[in-house]
Amino acid sequence: MRTLPLTAALLLATVAPATAQRGFRRPFQQQKREPTVHNLPYDGRFTFARIAYVTAPGGYYYHGLPAWAHGYPRAGTNLMRIMDAMTQLRAHTDGTNVFTLDDPGLFKYPLAYMTEAGYWTMTDKEAQNLRSYLLKGGFLIFDDFRDDFGNAGWANFERQMRRVLPNASIVDLTPDNAIFHSFFDIPSFDVVPQYYDRGKPVFRGIYEDNDPDKRLMVVINFNTDVSNFWEFSEQGYYPVDISNEAYELGVDYLMYALAH
Repeated sequence: MRTLPLTAALLLATVAPATAQRGFRRPFQQQKREPTVHNLPYDGRFTFARIAYVTAPGGYYYHGLPAWAHGYPRAGTNLMRIMDAMTQLRAHTDGTNVFTLDDPGLFKYPLAYMTEAGYWTMTDKEAQNLRSYLLKGGFLIFDDFRDDFGNAGWANFERQMRRVLPNASIVDLTPDNAIFHSFFDIPSFDVVPQYYDRGKPVFRGIYEDNDPDKRLMVVINFNTDVSNFWEFSEQGYYPVDISNEAYELGVDYLMYALAH
């Protein structure tokens, strides 16, 4: 199954329009502001979980928001609407949750998402907790970071991950990897659209015990912002089929995480 049914994509057209298009980003000199977080109480149903962290200098460029909150909460809730339309997961579509890495509540959620890892900072306690989360079966998605826009990009991501998993091998993924066929078949990375990044997206991962025959614990979308399509899919800025490709990737990630 290569594309989402049009009815599923049109489901998002009922969401209220955003006030502005994100588009190609430039640094915004705006006052810092923290988003208001309303977590749903735990009830056993799948809930999209996002990681909050102390943002390094420069990461407040988008409307004054900290880097971890770019796309919050709309990207997650829109993805959950697609999951609800396409699967029997019965995911929460009425909200998403936010956790810091040292929050024990994170362990109730099998999948977590982090954005803008170029501005990611972390305490020793957070590094230890993230290590435990991954080794106990947690799955982490990194998205929306690059070596551009004035951040440390890949170097900062790798430095922080070495604190979590010092001996981890970060490997390039190919379209043959099982994660890209867990629900939809993604035959080539050429079908993954770019919202504003230059060049091709890069997909990497970290396997349990560095063994590709074991489960993938971390998937890394580098030099791309897949979730930007989730966030703005109801705005009509891009054709439905382009946004669908980004949703297919998100659905595959979730289905893989839940099956492994």
